[in-house]
Amino acid sequence: MPSLLCYGSYGFVGSLIAREAIDRGLDPILAGRDRDRLREQVDDLGQPGRRFDLEDPAVVAAALADVDCVLNCAGPFSNTADALVEGCLRSGTDYVDITGEIPVIEGIEDRDDAAADAGVTLLPAAAFSAVPMDCLAVHLAERLPDATDLALGVDSFRVPSIGTIRTVLEGADTGGAVRRDGRLESVPTAWRTREIDFGRGERPAVTMPMGDVSTAHYTTGVPNVEVYAVMPQPARLALRSHRYLAPLFESKSVRWALKQVAGVREGPSERARERGSAYIWGEASTDDERVVSRLRTPDPYVVTVDAAVTTARRVLARGVDDGFQTPAGAFGPDFVLELDGVDGYFDESTPNASSPVSPLLR
Repeated sequence: MPSLLCYGSYGFVGSLIAREAIDRGLDPILAGRDRDRLREQVDDLGQPGRRFDLEDPAVVAAALADVDCVLNCAGPFSNTADALVEGCLRSGTDYVDITGEIPVIEGIEDRDDAAADAGVTLLPAAAFSAVPMDCLAVHLAERLPDATDLALGVDSFRVPSIGTIRTVLEGADTGGAVRRDGRLESVPTAWRTREIDFGRGERPAVTMPMGDVSTAHYTTGVPNVEVYAVMPQPARLALRSHRYLAPLFESKSVRWALKQVAGVREGPSERARERGSAYIWGEASTDDERVVSRLRTPDPYVVTVDAAVTTARRVLARGVDDGFQTPAGAFGPDFVLELDGVDGYFDESTPNASSPVSPLLR
């Protein structure tokens, strides 16, 4: 049976993914850097464990020599992805992760040729952070093949996990990003606000540097991409204030203190995850035409777990080409519809005018 190693398996999201992988019969190897947390999880789940650090590429490659696929759940991925990808290239191991970090996705795309030469698949962003919007982007591009612009967005404000908070803090001083003429362009945090109907009336959303700025471009070839997220007024004000407070976040002592505060929050409860949902919106346009489509998904953590394990299983089955891949590029726009509880696509019926939203979105 092909072997799966889940790195960062004892984090909040990693533990959910590890349990789901076990439930689906994948028999994962649990792995990470924290010996005590790993030992506790190994005893709890009855799975094999493997502790290794990421500083030495040779050590990482040796740890992966008998592994068919790594599923990286250890964020911030800016601290883990490069070392694991290098280890995978040296050992001939396929790589999947759940990042939503643009620099990480871009760095992995840079290894496309090396991965193809090594016969290795590199598939980042197999999570809520990219899968729904990446698939929606392809659906929109198929509806409007000449599209020059994509705008994508999500309406799902919820309590984040420790790992999510730490990832945000790790990248707090990087500002925003959009895609212009095929190139990444830095913009201020919360650079633009737009009123968007995600399926339950218009709500204000701000531009966010989410992974789809990269994945949607690579999947569709559309040169201009913006990604929006609904934020309550206090959060929007805080994001805009960050433009002026950025030097404060560069202080190591401030970062350390914020991460310790973040550490008191484990993540949403099982009941909250079962009750949660998200609304995904997308618009493709040219100078003369515009099409809009929407999705509704379960809670973002539920989607992440389902998407990550489903992706890993397909990669293990060697159903994915070698080299850098995006979720929808590998599996097509209907991949998201195969995940449990996803409803869509809900298409506006005419290219240039709004039409009533499906009652399923109400």
